[in-house]
Amino acid sequence: MSRIPAVETADAQGKTKELLDRVQKSVGMVPNLHRVAAQSPAALDGLISLMQALDQGRLKPQLRQQIGIAVAECGGSDYCLSAHTTFGKMVGVSDDDLALARDAQASDARVATALRFAREVVETCGQVSDDDLAMVLQAGFSQGDVVEIVAQIALTLFASMVNNVAETDVEFPLISACKAA
Repeated sequence: MSRIPAVETADAQGKTKELLDRVQKSVGMVPNLHRVAAQSPAALDGLISLMQALDQGRLKPQLRQQIGIAVAECGGSDYCLSAHTTFGKMVGVSDDDLALARDAQASDARVATALRFAREVVETCGQVSDDDLAMVLQAGFSQGDVVEIVAQIALTLFASMVNNVAETDVEFPLISACKAA
């Protein structure tokens, strides 16, 4: 059971209800992450706003989900790993690439470069080397794409931390992250 209770959508009122209704309309469901984040309407609004902004960005949905998987694995979040794997399947990421993403790998070399870069950003708290940045730019990503990769990382880390703190109940097929000892 979640250590921070999920807000029941039927009980939500005011701004919280409006935000949860927006998620329902957009996603077709209200994931437990959003219901836990609803304990703070400001945090929920930020979560939704960044997700929707990145949906309108340049990175393909498949790559965003693969980045989510790589980052969730780094962050030890079963919830985010399970959710990004589920949504990755929904947007057409192959089972092989879903599994590879956990190790920041992909069957496509360009995607693999982005995932390795994402993992390096997480592991170094953004203090990547000139070579790391050059690698992702040489793979054909623009500077704007790099900023969007970092935004996707920040979104996934926020969600991972909320879920890890709350021990959010996972409503997706469970995939356990390899937690660091």
